[in-house]
This record gives sequence, C-alpha cells and structure tokens, in this order.
Amino acid sequence: MTVTTNGHEPPAGLDVHREANTRQAALTTLRSRIADAGVEYVYCQTVTLTGRVIGKVVPAGHLVRIAENGVQLHRTGLADLHTTQEGVLLGGGFDVAECTAMPDLDSFAVLPWDTSTGRFFCRLYEPGQRADGRAGAPLATDVRGNLARRHAAFTARTGLELRTGCEPEMSWTGPGLEPRNRPHSSTAYHIDHLERNRPIYQRVIGYARALGFDMIEGDYEDPAQLELNWLFDSADRTADRVVVYRQICRQVARELGVTAGFMPKPADDRKGNGCHHNLSLWRGDHNVLADPALPSLHLTGTGRHALGGILAHAAAMTAVMGPTVNSYKRYRHQGQFAPTRIDWGMDNKSCTVRLPAIGRLEVKLPDAMVNPYLSHAVLLAAVEDGLRHRLDPGPPHGADGPGPGAALPGTLGEALERMAADPVVTGALGRETTELFLALKGDEWNRYCGAVTDWEHRMYGQEGA
Repeated sequence: MTVTTNGHEPPAGLDVHREANTRQAALTTLRSRIADAGVEYVYCQTVTLTGRVIGKVVPAGHLVRIAENGVQLHRTGLADLHTTQEGVLLGGGFDVAECTAMPDLDSFAVLPWDTSTGRFFCRLYEPGQRADGRAGAPLATDVRGNLARRHAAFTARTGLELRTGCEPEMSWTGPGLEPRNRPHSSTAYHIDHLERNRPIYQRVIGYARALGFDMIEGDYEDPAQLELNWLFDSADRTADRVVVYRQICRQVARELGVTAGFMPKPADDRKGNGCHHNLSLWRGDHNVLADPALPSLHLTGTGRHALGGILAHAAAMTAVMGPTVNSYKRYRHQGQFAPTRIDWGMDNKSCTVRLPAIGRLEVKLPDAMVNPYLSHAVLLAAVEDGLRHRLDPGPPHGADGPGPGAALPGTLGEALERMAADPVVTGALGRETTELFLALKGDEWNRYCGAVTDWEHRMYGQEGA
C-alpha cells in the first residue's frame, strides 16, 4: 500500500525527561509513597500497537537508577515481536537498536491486588548514542507518547482540550456464568444477571477505585456481557485507564477462575463488544459543543464541524477503531446497536456517531480490542480537520436502522486500504507507526484469507460426498 502522511513530530527528548525524573523533590515524594505502601517491585510498562502491555519488572531499591536511565526494550516488541509470512520481524528486525523506556513518575500506582508491587507508565525514546541526529528523540512508534504530543499540539493550535469517556463492553465466561436468554428477547439490564456477576463487578470496581477511577455505573448488556463505566476525563488519562481497566479485568478473571474476553464479535447470536468513545471539547471550564440556548440535543457550530470531520474520516479511521478481522462481523449485524453506515443521529443507537446528550458526541466505531492511544490520536486529527475546514455533517438520520450514508469498510483489508489513502488519519500516527500498523495488520489479514475456517467446513465439507 502507498501511505500518505502529513505533519511532523514536535521536538522533545530523553534528556528533558531524565532531568524531570531526577529532581530531588519528585524522587523524595515517590520514595515516601513506595516505603509507606511497602512496595518491593515495580513494573515499567508501555503499550504495543495492538494494545498489549509490555515492559520489565525492577526491584524498588533501584528506583533512582530507573528514574534516571529507564529500562531498555527491543523495539520490535511494539509490534508484538510479530514475524510475517515472509519471515520478516516487524519493527526493525533482529539487529535494530533497543529503545529506552523512561517512567513517567506521576503515573506511579500501587497494584491493589498485591501492594508489594507498583507500576509506572513509560514513554519511549531513541537511544542516546545514535549518530544520525535522532539520539534521545521520542520513539516514533510509541503510541502513548504520540498521543500526548498530538494532544498538546492540538491544544496549542486550537486552545481546546479533548475530553473523553469510554464504554468498555466485554464478555465474562466460566462456571455459573453460562449465557441465558429467552427466544426473541434479551436479558439486558436484568438485575438477576448482575447478581450472578456480582463477584466480578464488585472486585473490578473496587480495584478500579483504588487505582484512581471514578466509577459511575454499570449494567448487564447481553448474555455474558458486562459494561462498567467511569467518569470522563482528558483523552490522555482516559486512554491510560482503558489499558489499566483491561489489566484489572484480567487480574479479576485469574482470581475468580473465569475468562475475561475482549473479542469484538464473540458469537453469531450475541451483540458485539464495543468501546464507544464519548467526546467533548473544552476551553477551560467551558464545553464548546454545548449551548443551553440551543434546542435539546443540538450542537454548536463548533460541534457540527467537529462531527463533520469525524464523519469525513470515519472510513479511514475504521482500521484503527476495528483493528481485527473479527471486528467487521460486529459492523455487519443490523439491529445490534453497532453502526453499518457512516451517519449520525440524535440519540440514534444504530449510527456511527450518536448525539446522546447536550455537548457530547458518542463515536460507536471503536470495539473492545481498540488501542485507545491510536483511536484518540486519529479522532483528534479528524476533529481538527473538521474545525479547520468547517466541515458540515449534513442532516441527522432520524430513525433506528441504517441511514443513507456510505457503507463502512466491510473487511479489515478494505479498511487498511482506506486508512493508507487518508493523509489526515495517517498523519495522526506518523509515517513509521502507520507503516508498521499497516504491515502488522496486513499480515493478519493475509493469514486470515488463507485460513480454512469452521464455517467453510460446515458449508462445503460434505459437498460431493
């Protein structure tokens, strides 16, 4: 695929991060927190292109050393050390230089399920000894660092902050959790099913609160499916919390002997697992998408332009929002609260973008396997493009069911082609991340196209017998 990109990474560096980390006041405060909690081990963690959490564990006694020097990671880990069908190790190959993972000291947290262990989120940098002028530069394929830089640059240009809240749907299966439903009806919202999942939701909410989440509500959405929500915040913090939430859920699953599943479409007869992104734009304490003088469920001009940008780039963003082969099965089933076409509506649950309340846009494309750093980065770019060019979203779709808009990409392969051709979306990720994402997901698509599935055996296995 030919990749079209725009934009440049703003200058920053390893030395600046190191200087901030070695200020005595910050280290003293951190030492005190570690000692008070009895922390003995610390994870230095970062996130790959596919949303996996990777890193190293360090004894807490080496705090000063890792604050100053970070830890070294092989950069191919950011593509899950994935080897293509042709035998290529994505991300630079076997002999590429390692990168430096520097902890963000203000991200330190004690794990509530084992208070002897803490963790930092890290930002990634080129090694300091490079001779090509990039020594100590931010690593281009660091998805978390990229979002932080893109959001800061967006705010500098527009004066606006993107705030978001995500709705993480996921499947819980195991003893006592067997899906139950009546024909032609749903168990959604049933308190009895919440009760069956009480050990899960109570433990998830408890751990999340201990890690700083403001948990607000949750429900039983569909057979085996729970959704537990927390209060919206800056897009950077929300992205971190989506990643931490998944870590919490996996830990609870281990403790309870059940399975936490994030597959976007786990079964033909069940609703998909989404991760809707609810967004608003703030100038200080003012949400510029809201105006009390407007009729109910209407947007300001700024809000309409932001929405126009999201719809204009929705097809290209779909590869990021639905990053797996399985994702596109969620988009195909009408009547399951997942979008099938590029449209918007006022409190219409079948649209790509829904206006559920004054001053808030709900983007329904993202699913449970979305990388939140990538999704927020491309949303920022689409919103800014809409604001810059005053894009008009057109009229809302008024009734449930697919609207008149263009169809969403039907497969991961088609979505990757649409993404590669959109300079706004690829520019939000940068050239190196875009090329790595397309290579990684392109190989996934090619492997799927060559795989023989159970459906094919059922459909064709007895033909000619």
